[in-house]
Amino acid sequence: MVQDELVPPEELYYKGDGDFAWVGNEFLGFFRELGKLQPHEKVLDVGCGVGRMAVPLTGYLNAQGSYDGFDIAKPGIDWCRDKITPRFPNFRFHLVDLYNKFYNPRGTMQPSRFKFPFPDQTFDFIFLTSVFTHMFTRDMENYTQEICRTLKMGGRCLITFFLLNRESARLVQEAKTTIAFQFAMGSCYSNQTEIPEAVVGHDESSVAKLFDKMGLEIQQPIHYGNWCARPKFLSYQDIVVARKTQTIPRTLPLLRLLQLAPPPRKFRPVRNWKKLYKIPA
Repeated sequence: MVQDELVPPEELYYKGDGDFAWVGNEFLGFFRELGKLQPHEKVLDVGCGVGRMAVPLTGYLNAQGSYDGFDIAKPGIDWCRDKITPRFPNFRFHLVDLYNKFYNPRGTMQPSRFKFPFPDQTFDFIFLTSVFTHMFTRDMENYTQEICRTLKMGGRCLITFFLLNRESARLVQEAKTTIAFQFAMGSCYSNQTEIPEAVVGHDESSVAKLFDKMGLEIQQPIHYGNWCARPKFLSYQDIVVARKTQTIPRTLPLLRLLQLAPPPRKFRPVRNWKKLYKIPA
């Protein structure tokens, strides 16, 4: 099988755990079942890594469909360009030099100001796996604006998160989760202060408000993960699917507001999860 031949060397793995092929096929199922992805559609993979999601898509997208992916890791992009694109010319990979203290500390561009290198309303389906789990609120807000800008009207996005709500906060408080979120900065959380981008969680209600502001309608239900040891789950991370229902007015670009915003505050210890999320005693 072609997919079996398109497995990169392990030294190129840097994004996500688990078996390369198994996880890719798992998410192809999510794209089809939850995101309603069709073989003829145009797809954008934000944070494509070394092609974990691209490889299974080579067997699903047809000649009318297309795939674009971008990432900050040059070795992964080089491998994808060398191994995937020659066999599937409708699969294209783009290198972007974005700063991330954990993955690309020498990056020259700030994610809060980054514009996706594609025209308005280009894609039918956009997905981000393990991207917002490494981004602070201001960066996520800009990316959400760019998702809305580059999605066609009625297009869908599928995004993974670590969402903090009453249930997950209770499990964090009870020390049952695989990630011990201990520090907060506004509506995002981390398990450390040295390199907080290593793992970032976001407040679910804040994400919902942001999506609504950006014209993205969340398709209920949210598919929660077992990162916090909840008994019923779909995958490891939480999965949000949304549909574009309106275009952001160009007269009020969020990007300009973000550039004028004060720099992020420091992460501080979470003192009381019960009070923060109104967890019953």
